[in-house]
Amino acid sequence: MSRTIIIIPCYNEEDRFFIDLFNEFYLKSEVCFCFVNDGSKDNTFQMLNGLQQGRTERIIVLDLKTNVGKAEAVRQGILHSINWDNFDFIGYFDADFATPLSEIYYLLNQFDNKPNCQIVFGSRVKLMGRKIERRILRHYLGRIFATIVSLMLKLPIYDTQCGAKLFNVQLAQQIFIKPFISRWFFDVEIFARIINLYGYEQAASVMYEAPLNQWSEIGGSKLSFKHYLITPYELLRIKLKYLSDWNVDI
Repeated sequence: MSRTIIIIPCYNEEDRFFIDLFNEFYLKSEVCFCFVNDGSKDNTFQMLNGLQQGRTERIIVLDLKTNVGKAEAVRQGILHSINWDNFDFIGYFDADFATPLSEIYYLLNQFDNKPNCQIVFGSRVKLMGRKIERRILRHYLGRIFATIVSLMLKLPIYDTQCGAKLFNVQLAQQIFIKPFISRWFFDVEIFARIINLYGYEQAASVMYEAPLNQWSEIGGSKLSFKHYLITPYELLRIKLKYLSDWNVDI
């Protein structure tokens, strides 16, 4: 059976982390987890250590002494996990479980259905029979952002920012080897790196966007509306770095 590990970046998650939900999934699954404490100022690290006790065969905790942001926390968690054991698939989910952990198996199944696929990522599409709960303002801001990004990437991606992504380990080793230039929009950068690696046509063939069965917006997000104000600058940096005819060091 394929071995999978999920990175969960954590910054001040003591009051937002649903331990019971995690335990329920953990006990009936074979998935491994790497929790990255991203320089939390509360008791997140102590909570994660307690979660790991007696489970060191499937749970590791990486403690970053200073806050480096989600992009670098995920990157370090992925590199640490690859060095820890041999996995077939590696990915990341948000610590608030806005995407339920049960969706891990749903995303993994897509690799079986699409043999050439190397990355599967969730998409928050509100369809009949699916439970997607999101505030209306964030939804429309997200749609504007996603449309701009889709045009920039020249790929019909509906939702780049969903915090549920799974990678073939071989692809992850190439994508996450270098630090990201964007602290918050590194998801866009991931797609840009895949385009750089494969070219547009082949990149489209190794990616699959799967509409999630369930997603619920959880309060206390670290991404505020002010981050949308820097969106044009961040996207321009990514475009110049990866998607122009000449790449520049930024």
